[in-house]
Amino acid sequence: MQPFTLLIKPSGSDCNIDCKYCFYKERAPEFGKGRQRMSDEVLEKLVKDYMQLRFPVVGFAWQGGEPTLMGLDFFRRAVELQKKFGSHGQQISNTLQTNGVLLDDKWCRFFHENKFLLGISIDGPKEFHDRYRLDHSGSGTFDKVMRGIKTCKKYEVELSALVLLNNISIQQPDRLFDFLVDNDLTYIQFIPCVELDPASGKLADFSITPAKYGEFLCRIFDRWYEYGTEKLNIREFDSLTTYYCLGNNTICTYSRQCAGFVVVEHTGDCFACEFFVEPKWFLGNILETPLDKIASGSKKRTFARDKQNLPNKCLLCNHLDICRGGCMKDRARLNTAGQTCESYFCESYKQFFDYAVPKFKQIAAAIEAGSLARHTRSADRIRLKIQK
Repeated sequence: MQPFTLLIKPSGSDCNIDCKYCFYKERAPEFGKGRQRMSDEVLEKLVKDYMQLRFPVVGFAWQGGEPTLMGLDFFRRAVELQKKFGSHGQQISNTLQTNGVLLDDKWCRFFHENKFLLGISIDGPKEFHDRYRLDHSGSGTFDKVMRGIKTCKKYEVELSALVLLNNISIQQPDRLFDFLVDNDLTYIQFIPCVELDPASGKLADFSITPAKYGEFLCRIFDRWYEYGTEKLNIREFDSLTTYYCLGNNTICTYSRQCAGFVVVEHTGDCFACEFFVEPKWFLGNILETPLDKIASGSKKRTFARDKQNLPNKCLLCNHLDICRGGCMKDRARLNTAGQTCESYFCESYKQFFDYAVPKFKQIAAAIEAGSLARHTRSADRIRLKIQK
């Protein structure tokens, strides 16, 4: 069996803030009323099943909603179970995606001691961030998030900035880049925001256009190249650098298949992708079906292969080898007609690849020649190693 990462949502869609662009809020009614919390029974079963697959490196990606709503004892228990069921020499990667609001000394001390890698949502300067990332009273969350980032740095917690690109921030790439660099956020993931308004069926106001996204990528690439590619890790750019060095991409957007994850809801229900949590792609429940059967079942294999269902426009494209049609969400989520279609961001990628690929090849050649380093993390800093 090919290794995969568990993407776990222990608090379901529950969140302590009220982001206006959150796609996951739509799912709250599916779980009924009351708090959504993963039971110890579900936690122990999924950790046991996963660790006993004996992958050399196992990946637990904790997301939400807001996973810190589970409380620190939940994650202490998770690490305890990982050590209990792991085998000697097995390496454990724990990543946690958070809005950063609840991070304090206790949380950050724990994350440092247990080598958690954090992804903290920060959309840029205060006026960018507070446009859509509000609390339930309608107030901005920027100051609380920056306080959380400061506490992470105090305890040397490894972190990445998760920057959602909306209709405001997409227009000011230089200001956004400067903010991230000035705050020493040197690991960055840009996430393009595009959603449909459920009432009108049209693009929501906060969504970005393909043209603007293409322009943004080109400008950010220039800033990254000028700043020093070895000083700053931008996830999308690092994946393309890896492709030109080693021949493979490191993010699912550009992968040949969507096979790298199993999503586990707080109930134990499993799905193939967090963007396709729907009956069609329900893989089973961890309390009823062993994880190895869930991960190797026919639905999971079908979903993985579906990424290769591309229109002729993609198959004839010069950039097929690096793009692979982009994220299936951006092909299927915005397609109401049911036919195979290209990504909403097709023209964005074309513009960017036409512009940047020659320089990516230069960067890869310099790395292979030993004249340029890459800005990467040491595995020792972000993985626990089982000693038995």
